[in-house]
Amino acid sequence: MPAMGFDHVSRTHVGCRRKLNEDAFLADADRRLWAVADGMGGHDAGEGASAAVIDAIACCKAQGAIAEVATALAVALKDANDRLIVLGRSGEDQRTIGSTVVVLLANGDEYACLWAGDSRAYRLRGTTMEQITRDHSLVQELVDAGMLEASEADGHPNANIITRAVGAAEILDVDRVTGDLRSGDVFLLASDGVTRLLTPAELAQEIDRSDLAAAADRLIEMVLARGAPDNATLILLRAV
Repeated sequence: MPAMGFDHVSRTHVGCRRKLNEDAFLADADRRLWAVADGMGGHDAGEGASAAVIDAIACCKAQGAIAEVATALAVALKDANDRLIVLGRSGEDQRTIGSTVVVLLANGDEYACLWAGDSRAYRLRGTTMEQITRDHSLVQELVDAGMLEASEADGHPNANIITRAVGAAEILDVDRVTGDLRSGDVFLLASDGVTRLLTPAELAQEIDRSDLAAAADRLIEMVLARGAPDNATLILLRAV
């Protein structure tokens, strides 16, 4: 079948409280590859970590079936993990220098999504908004254990504690999901600076009623209006 095309827009903002933007992103419609990374580590370390993760994704030139490319991207992320581990141990004050990441790859009528941490991917198909990633976070573990309602997760005091990230541990486990791709599907990739302040219903409403650029602008405006305590980054893309 003919390769599907994509319209896409991206936005990033430092937010209202941070001095540095430690988010980074990749939006490459020609390669049908998009990613958002949210760095951590303090000072310029988080900024460097997210940039290193995005660079690893951008430098992965694998081609072929979507499963093969997704596997190559996972290997690239694990290589980035190794480099960030070494970097974190190189100074006198050894620390964790890492980044969450969410990656979306499309090929033909399929997509693959890879992630580590709590940067998320959603798909809007018709009127149905579906979160296709699952947070690697303490509150998600509490939800899974039945100790916390899903509706309480984003507002929980420990919502910022993640359990997986590139650079956080010796071994990186990259989660992956695949699915079918249809014309009209809209995907949202976002750092938690967006998704912690806006509900899935709010995200779907803005995406559904606006063109992509207007929707992206409106979502950032909403995040800023709510105080934007963290950096906010998002990518919107539509299969056409």
